[in-house]
Amino acid sequence: MDDGPADLGDLLMRAARTLRRRWRDVLAPWDLSPHQARALKVVGARDGVRLSELAETLRIAPRSATEVADGLQERGLVERTPDPDDRRAVLLRPTDEGRRIRAEVDRARSADSEELFARLSPGDRSTLARLLRSLSDS
Repeated sequence: MDDGPADLGDLLMRAARTLRRRWRDVLAPWDLSPHQARALKVVGARDGVRLSELAETLRIAPRSATEVADGLQERGLVERTPDPDDRRAVLLRPTDEGRRIRAEVDRARSADSEELFARLSPGDRSTLARLLRSLSDS
């Protein structure tokens, strides 16, 4: 194998597809999409999140953030509450059920990541983390 830039890009994309497939599989028991799971994590990590903040954090269009929030609210995982700083705005907050599901998903994802990355030695994992950080935009 050449491992030139194009080959490295292909390998990285294959690894990313593997992660996405595994992530979808991990979420299947809760019938959550990856966007919903990420949104639930963001909402659960803060004391109230505006839809605009959610969209920005997830790097999705505001309309898409609304759809994701609507889906989570319909399932009873988040609730909309008035923003005390701006009565025209609402904040998304996790419900007790949302916090419970988020914790379960976090544990399942951690276990899956541990299983996947156990294929690498500790040194290789450290090297991979360093290399990926150097290629990341943020």
